[in-house]
Amino acid sequence: MDKLVIQGQSQLHGELEISGAKNAALPILIASLLTEDTLSLTHIPHLQDVNTTKSLLKYMGVDIKNIDDVTEVTAKEVINKNAPYERVKTMRASILVLGPLLARFGEAKVSLPGGCAIGSRPVDIHIKGLQAMGAKIDIHSGYIEASTKHLPRSKLQGCIFYMDIVTVTGTENLMMAASLSHGITILENSAKEPEVVDLGECLNKMGAKIRGLGTDIITIEGVDELHKASHDVIFDRIEAGTYLTAVAMTGGDVLLRNVKVECLDAIIQKLIETGIKIEAYENSIRIKSDGKLKAVNIRTAPYPAFPTDMQAQMMALNTIADGVSEVTETIFENRFMHVQELIRMGAQIDIRGNTAIIRGKEYLEGASVMATDLRASASLVIASLAAKGQTTIDRIYHLDRGYEKLEDKLNQLGANIKRIH
Repeated sequence: MDKLVIQGQSQLHGELEISGAKNAALPILIASLLTEDTLSLTHIPHLQDVNTTKSLLKYMGVDIKNIDDVTEVTAKEVINKNAPYERVKTMRASILVLGPLLARFGEAKVSLPGGCAIGSRPVDIHIKGLQAMGAKIDIHSGYIEASTKHLPRSKLQGCIFYMDIVTVTGTENLMMAASLSHGITILENSAKEPEVVDLGECLNKMGAKIRGLGTDIITIEGVDELHKASHDVIFDRIEAGTYLTAVAMTGGDVLLRNVKVECLDAIIQKLIETGIKIEAYENSIRIKSDGKLKAVNIRTAPYPAFPTDMQAQMMALNTIADGVSEVTETIFENRFMHVQELIRMGAQIDIRGNTAIIRGKEYLEGASVMATDLRASASLVIASLAAKGQTTIDRIYHLDRGYEKLEDKLNQLGANIKRIH
């Protein structure tokens, strides 16, 4: 099992290209199941979760080719309409094959998904939404079995569906399913994340008729079939936010390319409150920091509010900021597992329910720590960059799921990180 060994307190300087977003690439790859034509994609990041998704699609019979920087995905001959446990147990996004398989083929058998152990993320909204569209669904032995064979033309039927909670994957699954349904589907209280919008724009290029992207009411007029398309996956705003936070903590001057600044508003606002300087351009952003930070309060909520996927990184920043701060997590009930590891590095953090109270100190100290989930891993990396001495981070396979060449990019900026096999 790989480890990272990080020597701290090196300032970061230079330029970085931000990768395509994992949380957009996965559903867009899966959207290929909706057509027998080829979907040509650019900016697909090289990540373990992407490899897992490609492996699942290939198991189903999907042909995937990489030609230079283009990934061509063709689901002309889908031989397996099921997603077995052994192929999806490490990845939450695997549930997204349910809607496309059901919409195009009228049947699907999908294992209940896995992923990071950061809290309960039930799939009941996915199921209720598909049932509202007429699907018959049974759950037994850890599998969701769905069918539309009893419906006219074996097609899902348009409906009005209100989601009890805002869910990104639920919105994406139902949006894909409704694209090939009969009639009009209206999804109320839908997710507004940029990654949801990116999937919707890709589906529209494929011939879908989707309106209201980026709002809480999405309207989908079903069509008989989708066709080939080309699409460039949106940038990874969480990767960008992680690097911005790293520079804020270590000090330095870094330019990030391939970003849409408007997607980072909540993150940028909080970083500016810490006292750092940010210059925004059309497709890039520059951050300057002397490493002297003011503590800021954080409360996570669905987009466009502060993202839960940046909570751990900002908590790491607050550990060396001047003052006392509160970080409140409202999305996942078990997303403070990084706290004990930060405490091992000298952080002063108290947990009260879903709120962490952080008393900033001058510096953290290197230690041996363990990654517990994807974003917790990132928080430990950036904390180690700012800490005195050497830190060893174990179980970094979480990082490889969601950050493309993390240590290479940071070393390019002047960090001192070694991967030990």
